[in-house]
Order: sequence, then structure tokens, then C-alpha cells
Amino acid sequence: MQTDTFTILNTQGMYVFVYQWLPDPDTPTRAVVQIAHGMCETGKRYEELAELLTGHGYAVYCNDHRGHGQTAGLEFLGDAGENGFEGMIEDQLLLASELRKRHSAVPHYLMGHSMGSFLTQKIMCSNGEAFDGFILSGSNGPQGMLLFGLKLAALQMRFQGNTHRSVMLNALVFGPYNRGFGTIRTPFDWLSRDEAEVDKYVNDPYCGQVCSAQFFRDFFKLLSEIHKPELMECLLKDKPIYIFSGEEDPVGQRGKGVRRLIELYQKYGIEDLEYRLYPGGRHEMLHEINRDEVAAHVLDWLERHTTGSGDTTRKPEQIM
Repeated sequence: MQTDTFTILNTQGMYVFVYQWLPDPDTPTRAVVQIAHGMCETGKRYEELAELLTGHGYAVYCNDHRGHGQTAGLEFLGDAGENGFEGMIEDQLLLASELRKRHSAVPHYLMGHSMGSFLTQKIMCSNGEAFDGFILSGSNGPQGMLLFGLKLAALQMRFQGNTHRSVMLNALVFGPYNRGFGTIRTPFDWLSRDEAEVDKYVNDPYCGQVCSAQFFRDFFKLLSEIHKPELMECLLKDKPIYIFSGEEDPVGQRGKGVRRLIELYQKYGIEDLEYRLYPGGRHEMLHEINRDEVAAHVLDWLERHTTGSGDTTRKPEQIM
């Protein structure tokens, strides 16, 4: 695997930091996998998946979102700026355009995890033509309580400022996630059953930050929009979608929210929809105790949907 980084200049004059993992020079690039990472983490955490995929001819890219990682720097973690989530989507599309120039003759897939999966859901409806298929990890379907969160975030912005690091909203969003997991070691046990992986996250200075009131306001706004009928009707039905999640992932309401999302895509006529819910799995299936199995399933889906890689009509068992 060839590893490198670069930056792209977005329309706001911000340099967006990008991780690049390419197949070895003697391995032809068969497709591009662009990853949109989750909240309070960085693109660097997808290197293990990239190592597997590059070994099979996939070029893998993941940028650090606004307010995250090397794009933000330690001082500005958790602050994505004005209209930050619309900006994150613009950055994904800008990177996609750049990668189309670099790899013009191969399929281009977008994979989103957690917050990145919600960005991906929006892109699937608003700019679905930019990609050849989509993968959603640690996602969720339509949910309630968003209006309450929006109003609370707006109040904090008004009285404490847009960039106020909101411990209250952080607790509202993440506080309940450890419930039901027995003995708790850290505030992030809900991420994975693998204690070593949780500890890596806890000890990473670029992970686990408390985000700004404006960040949460814009996040709630995104969540309130992505499942509206007028947006869902814009889904391109011929674009394949693969959804995977842990059965115990609190973000996906322990499978209930993910099932609602699957049913929603079925309702809107997605022609090629595959999904897996892993028993016992928590939020980060790519960092779970069975991550090799999970990554192998991602690779299998890519292999069956990439031109020249074999039979694209065979589907795996749908595990609900």
C-alpha cells in the first residue's frame, strides 16, 4: 500500500486535509472508495480498512471534515464554522470531483460512517450522480426529538455564542449511549467491545472533542432534513446501497433505527439494497472484535459491484 496525504482548497479558502491510500504500483486501480468519517474522529482511523481494500486494487481516500483532525487543528476541533455541515458536503463533492480527474475510468463509491453516513444520505439525494454506489456504516433512519435539540442549540448560540463548546448538548447526544452495557470503563465503551480499540480512541487527542453549539445546531438541522419526502424522492433508484451496523449500536437505536432506514429505502424503490446487522456489535463495526469479518463483507460488496470483478447479481444473506 502506498500512503500519502494532500490538501484541497475549498470555496471558503480552507485547506481540507486528505488521507490517500493507493494500491502498490504493480496493482491496477479498479475503483475508488471515498470515506466520510464520523463525528469527533479523523480519517486516519480508516487505515486498517484501506490496507485491505488497496490490496485488492481499490484507491481509498478520506478527508478530515471541517472541525476535525488536521483540517481543523487541535485548537479548532469541534467548530465547523457557519453552515458547517453544508460545507462538509461541499468538501465531499469537491474531493469527488478531484478524484474523478485522477481516476476517470473506474467506479467511485462513497462510504459514510455515523455523522459521515448522514452526510452521505444527504448526498445520495442531492448529488447521487456523483458516485456509483454508497455504503452506510453506523447510521440511523428517521428520528424524533430533533426540534428540541435545534431549539436548545439555538438558545445556547444566542446567549453563549456560536463557538461555545456545549457540554450540555454533548451530554444530550452522547450521554445515554453507554446505558445497557454493564460495567463501564470509559465514556466511549459504546463504540466497541474491543477495549484496546476504545482506549486508542480515548487517548487520541484528535478524538472525542466537545463540539460547539453551532456545530450541534447544524447537525440537528441536517438530521431533520435528510428523510423528508421531497428529498427522498430525488434518490437515484439504480444506485446500489450497502448498510451495515451493530445490533447493539445506540446510534442506530440498537437496530430499530437502521431497520426503519432500510424500510424507507425499500419504500422509495432502491433496486439494489443490501444490509447486515451484526449481533452484539456496537457503533464502530470496523473497530469491533469481528472487524476482519466486517471488512471482508465490505470488500465482498465492492467486488460484486465493480466492473470486471465477477458476478454482480449474487447477493449475500440479508442479516437482520
